[in-house]
Amino acid sequence: MKGKLYLIPTLLADSTQESVLSPAIKSTIRELTHFVCENVRSGRRFVSSLHVHPSIETLSFDQLDKDTLVGDIPKLLKHLAEGKDMGLLSEAGCPAIADPGAMAVEYAHQQGMKVVPLVGPSSIVLALMASGLNGQRFAFHGYLPVDSKEAGETIRSMERESKEKNQTQIFIETPYRNNQMVSNLLRTLHDGTHLCLAINLTAPDEMIISQPVSEWKKQAVKLEKVPVTYLFLAK
Repeated sequence: MKGKLYLIPTLLADSTQESVLSPAIKSTIRELTHFVCENVRSGRRFVSSLHVHPSIETLSFDQLDKDTLVGDIPKLLKHLAEGKDMGLLSEAGCPAIADPGAMAVEYAHQQGMKVVPLVGPSSIVLALMASGLNGQRFAFHGYLPVDSKEAGETIRSMERESKEKNQTQIFIETPYRNNQMVSNLLRTLHDGTHLCLAINLTAPDEMIISQPVSEWKKQAVKLEKVPVTYLFLAK
C-alpha cells in the first residue's frame, strides 16, 4: 500500500501559527516523519515551531526547489512508495501554488498515490478576497520580468487582457524590488485601473489598499522589504 502525500501550508508571517493554521495541520505533522520542502532550513524551523515532535532530529527533510529536476522526484518521494506518508512544505503559504512542489504532486498522481491538501493561508487567495476586484475571473502571473522595460510591456499587455476579459491580474515580486515595481505600475497603468497592494498578509502590520491608480498617484508610496501581492483590474 502506498503512502499519502499531505500538502501542508506554512506561515506567511512569523509567529502567526495560532491565528492562521488549522488544527488539522498540527495533527497531521505530528504523525509524519518525512518531509519534502522548498528550503530545508525553513522547513525544519517551521515544523519545530509547532512543538508536536519531541525532537526535530528524528525527522527527515529533503529539498525540492526550482533547480530540482523531474528525474529527482522518485527519489525524493521514495517513502511514499514504501507505504509511508509524507508532507510537502512550501517556503511560504500553500505548496504547489507558485511553488515548485507541483512536480511532486504531479508525480504522486501519476503513481496512483493519494494527495491530501490541507487548509491554510494563501497570499493569492487572501489578497483576492480583500481586494474588492473581480473574484469570478482572475489570473495569477507569478513574477514579472526583472528588466523594467520588459516589465512595463508585460503590464500593458496584462492591462489590455484585464479590460477585454474583466479579469483581475495577480502577481508577486521580490521584496527588495517592491518600490521599483510600484513606480512601474503607476507609470504604466491607466488612471482608471484599480490597483490593490496586499502587504505583509497575516502579520500584525498587514495593510491592504485597493484604489484607482489616479488615487495612488496622489501619495508617496514607499514599501519596506516585505512580501507584497499585487492585483489590478482595468475598468
